[in-house]
Amino acid sequence: MQALAENFAVVYRSQRPSDIYCYTPGIVATAHRRLIATFDLGGDGVKDMPGPKGARASGTRFGMGKIDVSDDNGRSWSERGAFPFWHARPFLAGDRLYVLGHAGDLMIISSDDEGETWSDPVPLTTGMKWHGSSCNVHYANGHLYLALDERRDLAIEGWNTAGLAPRVLRAAVDSDLLDARSWAISDAKAFNEIISPDDLDLFGVPFYKTPSRAPASLESGRICAPMGWLEPNVVRFEDPAHIWHDPGQSTLHLLLRTNTGGTGYAALIKVLEQDDGRMISTFETVPSGKRALFIPLPGGHLKFFILYDQASRLYWLLSSQATDSMTRITHMPSVRYNLPNNERHRLQLHFSKNCVDWCFAGLVAAGTTERHARNYASMAIDGDDLLILCRAGDELASDPQYTNLITFHRVKDFRALAY
Repeated sequence: MQALAENFAVVYRSQRPSDIYCYTPGIVATAHRRLIATFDLGGDGVKDMPGPKGARASGTRFGMGKIDVSDDNGRSWSERGAFPFWHARPFLAGDRLYVLGHAGDLMIISSDDEGETWSDPVPLTTGMKWHGSSCNVHYANGHLYLALDERRDLAIEGWNTAGLAPRVLRAAVDSDLLDARSWAISDAKAFNEIISPDDLDLFGVPFYKTPSRAPASLESGRICAPMGWLEPNVVRFEDPAHIWHDPGQSTLHLLLRTNTGGTGYAALIKVLEQDDGRMISTFETVPSGKRALFIPLPGGHLKFFILYDQASRLYWLLSSQATDSMTRITHMPSVRYNLPNNERHRLQLHFSKNCVDWCFAGLVAAGTTERHARNYASMAIDGDDLLILCRAGDELASDPQYTNLITFHRVKDFRALAY
């Protein structure tokens, strides 16, 4: 199958691919069609680079963020800033640009000149620990909404998704978002506070059995972390015919990546806005009364991005395509990162009118080998096109996870892909 946008521009290339890695790309287009790209750099080599650096993200991997801009529709890029935090996402509020991420606490910077210059970083929380990615931003009724994970239970060994709690941040678009008082934050529980793997049966989740507070070693170098969730996207169901539509427009839904060891599911949480401004997280239910914590979503096992397009009234989903997650661990390609479900070189696009039934629109990009990762992407709408910023790799990449490129892709006339 021919990819929709394999002809791409390289936004950033690591000159030390063995110890400087690329993470968390985010993209936004300004009113004047300047493109703003943000991304993180990690690895031991970052400590030798000029520019501000954040706290170590894990182990000895130092973190820093970069901002690049393009004034020629993404064909070329130039750096305009650096910041000392991780998991950054760029977004617009009125005429002002913001980049929000975390270095333990939530951090934010702003620009009033379309990304030419940037403010100093400002903390939005105190004494908290966060996790996230460049997922979507939802706008409604003069407010914006975005979601990150609070690192609630810190005593779980290894990759800790079981101890994450998804929390929605809300602010008025015309407020000063550098002021922590402009933001409201929803309540939430961590995954392991609401469900145990022992509660589940009959649909193959979790795929592998693990201890509750430590990873399982399945084969040499192949690790499965305790089940959990991460990287939430915010959606609101606009269609009055949707079972989960709220005519009062006071209900949001979070769709989260699930760490189950398998594929095909995302997690779902409902967030209710109260008259007093609080936001309360709870389960969604189906007509039988059963709670719907898991829902089908292609690529829900890795980071995905959901974007609602008002013109087509469709949700567009960017995610990683799995082709052989049922392969025995002993028969996996040696280059595959960790488990069979961790296939990262095929970036797919779907559309849906309800966020449950997804229609395949095409492959955005596909690497010629698994080392040529095309994953962890973000997207924005530019007129009739989709703009996509992607974590990518070539032959010099350390592996499909620790990649050496940030690439830009454009899917032209994307609404014509709907059928």
